[in-house]
Amino acid sequence: MSGPAVLRLLWRTARWAAAVAMAVAGSAMAAPVQVVDDRGVSVQWAQPPQRIVTLLPSLTETVCELGECAKVVGTDRYSTHPQAVRKLPKLGGLDDASVEGIVALRPDVVLLGISSRIIDRLTALGIKVVALEPRSQPDVQRVIGKVATVLGKRPEGDRLWRRIEGELKAAAAFVPPAARGQTVYYEVDAAPFAAGESSFMGATLKSFGLVNVVPASMGPFPKLNPEYVVRANPALIMVASRSATALPQRPGWSGIAAVKQQRVCAFSPDETDVLSRPGPRMGEAARVMLKCLQRLWPAGQGAR
Repeated sequence: MSGPAVLRLLWRTARWAAAVAMAVAGSAMAAPVQVVDDRGVSVQWAQPPQRIVTLLPSLTETVCELGECAKVVGTDRYSTHPQAVRKLPKLGGLDDASVEGIVALRPDVVLLGISSRIIDRLTALGIKVVALEPRSQPDVQRVIGKVATVLGKRPEGDRLWRRIEGELKAAAAFVPPAARGQTVYYEVDAAPFAAGESSFMGATLKSFGLVNVVPASMGPFPKLNPEYVVRANPALIMVASRSATALPQRPGWSGIAAVKQQRVCAFSPDETDVLSRPGPRMGEAARVMLKCLQRLWPAGQGAR
């Protein structure tokens, strides 16, 4: 075979190989997607959704961490991370999300919390909904996996969870020995609602060797009688900074060991945002907690 003939053959072979590769890639991108959400409802698409609305900050962050932030067309008002989502249309919160605003964005899927009040209305309008409920650490792992499945990126979801696990373990390794074994009350809201042992925050506290005064039997985020906290007498309190200054004024709370000894982690609004979101920044949240423990129990200082 002459040189030009060989070149023509190689060129045709290369074009054929490229066409096959593109066809394979195209079929992978267009592969059908199916997920069963936390209601037990199966949702299907002919290909991964291209227009996504997220109505929980943790779900927004998960989509973006998986590399699909550009597909998010609207979020809840509390989604502020990463920076790119701040410019997107804001569609309300858990109790006042705008159905009309969502419909106008023509989403292929709406990712939201299972307690959202608009699930039935969106479904009746033909909008596909995936309802998820990340409350515990196993929940977070499951939710990340489901979001990754919706995006057609399950391997990336598995890698993300392994990264989070690694960050949580790394933070736990640096907890001051004197802090381990201390009792802790983590206040989510001044009602007061607490983060119990079974919550995702509670799991981090447990990995730090802290003893949550709200056992798993009470649920992940129970509303407490303030007297319960007084009787529990925690050695450490974790709370938002806006509530910390008022702790001594609560009836009976001035006698709590944590208040008397000023063992209070008062988290800034930005820190509170990180701590309250069960998603990709859980490792960062663990480091926020760790920083406070290291301040309250400096190296070489015993428990008091």
